[in-house]
Amino acid sequence: MNLIRKQGFINSLILYAGTALGFFNLIILFQRFLSIEEIGFFSLMIAISLLYAQISSMGIGNVILKYFPYHQNSNKQYNGFITLIMIWSIGGFAVFTFLFFLFKYPIVDFYSRKQGASLLVKYFYYLVPLSFLMMVYAVLESMALTVFRNVLSSFLLDVVLRLFTLAIVLLIAISVISYQNFLLIYIGANAIVVTILLINISRSKHFKIAPISSDLLKEKRTFLSYGFFTVLSGSSFVLIQNLDMIMLSLLTKESLRFVGIYGTFFSIAMIISLPAKALGRTSLQIVAQSWAVNDLQKIGKIYYKTSVVQMLIGCLLFIGLVINKQFIVFLLHKPAYASYYNAFIIIGLAFLVDMTGGLNNYIMNISRYYRTTTLYIVLGVIFCLLSNWLLIPLLGMSGAAISYFLTIFVLNFAYFLFVKLKFGLQPFGIMHLWILLISIGCLLIGLYLPAIKNQYLDMIYRSVIVSAIYVGLAYILRISEDISSVLDTLLKRLGRSK
Repeated sequence: MNLIRKQGFINSLILYAGTALGFFNLIILFQRFLSIEEIGFFSLMIAISLLYAQISSMGIGNVILKYFPYHQNSNKQYNGFITLIMIWSIGGFAVFTFLFFLFKYPIVDFYSRKQGASLLVKYFYYLVPLSFLMMVYAVLESMALTVFRNVLSSFLLDVVLRLFTLAIVLLIAISVISYQNFLLIYIGANAIVVTILLINISRSKHFKIAPISSDLLKEKRTFLSYGFFTVLSGSSFVLIQNLDMIMLSLLTKESLRFVGIYGTFFSIAMIISLPAKALGRTSLQIVAQSWAVNDLQKIGKIYYKTSVVQMLIGCLLFIGLVINKQFIVFLLHKPAYASYYNAFIIIGLAFLVDMTGGLNNYIMNISRYYRTTTLYIVLGVIFCLLSNWLLIPLLGMSGAAISYFLTIFVLNFAYFLFVKLKFGLQPFGIMHLWILLISIGCLLIGLYLPAIKNQYLDMIYRSVIVSAIYVGLAYILRISEDISSVLDTLLKRLGRSK
């Protein structure tokens, strides 16, 4: 766990710095200088572009993670694996872009009749360059992950791109640029981020461009099969994460306004998943390499430890979002958000369930049973689609949130059951129960603390008291040895400084 701890710690710092910037952009700047409809289109544009990039990549990111460890030694660097990646990525994007333009008119015609959806019609073509840049970034990030050079990619995406976004919104605030210029500059910022990562990757000795060897061509059927099934599962997962916003735009009269509110809540709730994201950048590749030598014991150890750490931190973050409702609504500046806060809590619970599951999905996906993962995730998309179709007309935004929660819960339970039955691995233990009990107690304490009129002081004192109790109990009970060892080191240093 030393490598996971070290890079996970660095990535955590980057992620939380990026989250602070993202919060400032979304909660302060966006809410004051963009309309809810403009926020809604920006959220929808990113959601569609992510799905576009995922499908058009044809699963190459997963192929890199699974098979590059077999092709990175000095004898195999020049067999054309990197060349194959380039051809695969560009070819897949070209095919999907052709289909995207083929269905342009039915899509535009449908949204042209929706209230407040004119922005999607007006900026339809902006989706193509943004999707291409997202696809290239994802491919480059997968390459970086295989050799544990993932800090820069994390920094570029979570900090640099958000600094660009901050600067662009400030230009709107002082009336220097229009919303259209905002979108164009944002796409340009993505191009800069991709270029920096590309330069960094090209300087690495691990990746060599060479003619595709005959031996590598013999494996193309294996690559294509794995890529097909993983892109189906990967794009389906991206679809699940964004289907609620897309369905809200389809099934509600107010279209982009609802998407703007829901997308804002979804982005804020994603803070709960940040510990999983930080750990995942390193632990996923360690799991891949462990599968290469069939080291189930190591996989099981990482499976358990990541689940405990992710649940422990995720519960604390979830509690903070619930007990500070008044402060968050106050910061959002627009009264419309207060009426839909229940949807926000449900989305937060979905993220908490997902990260508590640990690496269950990835353990399946990197094993020989990756086709089963695809089956589960496709069934998850169908479940999510049907539940959204039923619940959004009945419950509106809360219906979309409930649908997302149910889908994530069912999927994680299915993954857990499969990994348990097939490999004898499961991430849960007595510590998970202790985390749950501590969380319920701290949540109740936070909700029933007396309110202070000043919103900032109320948030600070409420958060400090709850965090102190939560962290103290977790440390006393030694919930996570990794976190406890970090706290032990800090306490020793503090003792020496005195």
